[in-house]
Parts: sequence; C-alpha cells; structure tokens
Amino acid sequence: MEKSKLQKYWIKNLQIMFVLLLIWFSVSYGCGILFAETLNTIHLGGFPLGFWFAQQGSIYVFVVLIFAYVVLMNRLDKRFDVDEK
Repeated sequence: MEKSKLQKYWIKNLQIMFVLLLIWFSVSYGCGILFAETLNTIHLGGFPLGFWFAQQGSIYVFVVLIFAYVVLMNRLDKRFDVDEK
C-alpha cells in the first residue's frame, strides 16, 4: 500500500480511537464523578444511578465501545483494502 494511503488509514484509525476514548472518559468521569449527585436522584435496581455508573456503568460502556471499535475497524480495513480475506 502506498505511503499516503497508509497515512490516511492511520489518521482515520486515530480519529476513531479518540472519539471512542472521549465517549468512555465522558461516561466514566462525567457520569461517575461530575454528575453523580444529579444522577443519584434516579435509582436503577435499588441503587442511585450515579453510584451505578461509577461502579459498573463505565465498565459496560467500555465493553460496548470495544465491540464498536471492532466493527468500525473492520469497515475501515475494507475501505482501505487491508482486511483479512
């Protein structure tokens, strides 16, 4: 693959990672710490929602983001013709 195509592929890969990490940071820091008191007015399974996000919600979001990364990278690989055939 030519160098400019590789650079475009890598830039797109970094963009995907940045967006997904930003989502994860927002959920784990924002919901678990910054907005915890506001979210604690809502209860989920008997626990305050802010506590739930701090303890488990951010982990669930992280796992979902891993699957999203796999899907997005498979699409990117096909787009740049570097997928496993």
